[in-house]
Amino acid sequence: MQKWQTKEQLVDLLCNLVSIPSITGSSAEKDLPGYVVDQLRTLPYYQANPDHVRANPTEDGRHFVTALVKKEGVRDTVILVSHFDVVDVEDYGAWMKHAFDPKTLTPLFQQNQADMPADVQQDIRSGNWLFGRGTMDMKCGLTLHMSMIEQAIAGEFDGNILLLTVPDEEVNSVGMRAAVPALLKIAEEFDLSYTTVLNSEPMFTRYPGDTNTYLYTGSIGKVLPGFLCYGKETHVGEPFAGLNGNYMASQITCELELNTSFCEVVEGEASPPPTNLIQKDLKKEYSVQIPHRAVTLFNLFLLEKQMEDVVEPLLESARNVAERMKQNYLKHASQFANFAPFSPRDLSISVMTYEELYAYAKKTYGEEKLRQLEADVIANRGDKDDRDTTIELVDQLAILCKELSPMMILFFAPPFYPAVSSRNHPLIQQTMEEMKAYARDQHQVNLVKQNYFGGISDLSYVGLQYPAASMKPLVANMPLWDNGYSIPLQELEAFDVPVMNLGPVGRDAHQWTERLDVDYAFDTLKDMLPRCIQSLLQNGKALKE
Repeated sequence: MQKWQTKEQLVDLLCNLVSIPSITGSSAEKDLPGYVVDQLRTLPYYQANPDHVRANPTEDGRHFVTALVKKEGVRDTVILVSHFDVVDVEDYGAWMKHAFDPKTLTPLFQQNQADMPADVQQDIRSGNWLFGRGTMDMKCGLTLHMSMIEQAIAGEFDGNILLLTVPDEEVNSVGMRAAVPALLKIAEEFDLSYTTVLNSEPMFTRYPGDTNTYLYTGSIGKVLPGFLCYGKETHVGEPFAGLNGNYMASQITCELELNTSFCEVVEGEASPPPTNLIQKDLKKEYSVQIPHRAVTLFNLFLLEKQMEDVVEPLLESARNVAERMKQNYLKHASQFANFAPFSPRDLSISVMTYEELYAYAKKTYGEEKLRQLEADVIANRGDKDDRDTTIELVDQLAILCKELSPMMILFFAPPFYPAVSSRNHPLIQQTMEEMKAYARDQHQVNLVKQNYFGGISDLSYVGLQYPAASMKPLVANMPLWDNGYSIPLQELEAFDVPVMNLGPVGRDAHQWTERLDVDYAFDTLKDMLPRCIQSLLQNGKALKE
């Protein structure tokens, strides 16, 4: 008897997965792989082939799950990828204790729908939506992939299926970065040829009110550029004797926030403009000394740009800001000179990369001094995350080289997500057209092709659009690279597999109204997903002949 094929069975499995509160970095995130493995091992196939399902460790003590269904003498394999971590639930407020219990939360929302936003009320009245953290993003995808594993065991596909589900997608993608080398080893161990990596992230709306149903042939990339702004300390009573780091950071933010010159447009799809994620001064306590050190950090999306095409526009923006600050300083200083016997000093603000600052420090203070500085920061990072640790590394280097101030230093912080797109791959093009026709003819669903999944996904770590050497501007300006964070670039070059994303319909990811369209997920998509897998396997075989 099959366990995960009817709508009722799938809803039950989804609710069981959701009930494990696998918030990124939590103990429950460490527990969930064990549940998945235990469930899969109830299937006779894995009792007969126990080495085909594994909980694989990451370097930080978490695990990702791989589960292979192998046909005798067949190499072609579709990888089904998902993540099982979720974001926190503090935004649920009074309903927080039910956030991981969809069968309780959904009726509660029905009873209190008058307090809900209008679009939520409409979905509640339809009766088709299941509420709860992770229902949409993305334990539904994992649920369906476990269903596909069961179908593969029953011989439904002309090839092999490898389920991969990972932790930490919502923060640093530790799971997927660790999985890539493991996937290459599994391919060698079991003589597999990977045809496609198929993700089932939910569809994300592109704008408020968007009702399109999307099929994705890639995933957007992102970097986190930051500027460490090192001014000059002074007492608040003598502000013209110094330069305020907060002022410097604020001007960079004004320059970059929503600046559409950083957007890319590919075949009519535009990347969102940059927006600020962190801005703060680096003083440890209150005093009447101005905060002369501050930092500002941005989300910057990528489609086709190489890293060298990212660095120079950022530096140019900072140079423009530096010149405007100089002119503004001189204007105000000249005005103040009318009130006091004061001669404005010249102000010159240096703009440089972390790589350039490091080279200066190495030449001036020696490599041993820099190694000790880095070791001290890493040893004392405590519970600081990768962003704060990166900022501390840049800050300490700037303090060491304070004779260069005032200065603005460009750096990059983790995580980095390379953009990936298979829109021109023959296998993806052919399968995409077949799926659009099948969805239209069988389900009256109009699938709209999107070149890039806009919600950021682990598909970014499938292959590289450009040679690994093109990442040098990123690597050289990311202080944590090989210091607690890295991407297996050589393995990514070897893991050159086309990608696709076909997922469920949901709304309000990362919000307290997160919800899943159950009918679409477990009726429509449940029918389309195996068709997509079979098309990928058959078309892949035909293209080889």
